[in-house]
Formats: sequence, C-alpha cells, structure tokens
Amino acid sequence: MHISVDLTFSPLQDDYEAHIIAFIKRLRDSGFTIIENPLATQIFGSYDELMPFLQEEIKRSLETVGIGLFTIKIVKTDRSEYEPDF
Repeated sequence: MHISVDLTFSPLQDDYEAHIIAFIKRLRDSGFTIIENPLATQIFGSYDELMPFLQEEIKRSLETVGIGLFTIKIVKTDRSEYEPDF
C-alpha cells in the first residue's frame, strides 16, 4: 500500500530554522520521493517502508529540541504525480 505524507516540523524555540533544515536534509537523503514547499514537506512511498523511517526521524528530531510540534497528514495513495487541472 502506498501513502502520501504531509509533514510540518515546528521547533518552538529561537533556533528553529537549523532543526527544520536538518530534518528536511535527512528526508532528502532517504531515497523516498520528496516534494517541498514553504509550509510543509511531502514524502511518498510504501507504508511498510515509509512509516518506520518517519518514526525514527521524527523521534530523532524531537530529541534535538526543547519543545517541538509535528503536524502530519497521511493519505492512502501516492499523490506524488498530482498536478492541478484548474
């Protein structure tokens, strides 16, 4: 089963940018399909491969900050090829 995951990482501290950049770089290095925009990052892949990877990376990111927030949306389909038709 393929999924699309929309992630937003929000470290609640002054040096938030470095933590976000480190997280996105690890996503880029993962080998999964990644789409970035200013508000979120989307990652696409097999549920059984992607979820353990995300679990580890989210934990790793939260361990580096005092307080952090992740907003996550999961869709049961691969939306990496989506293009609006309007």
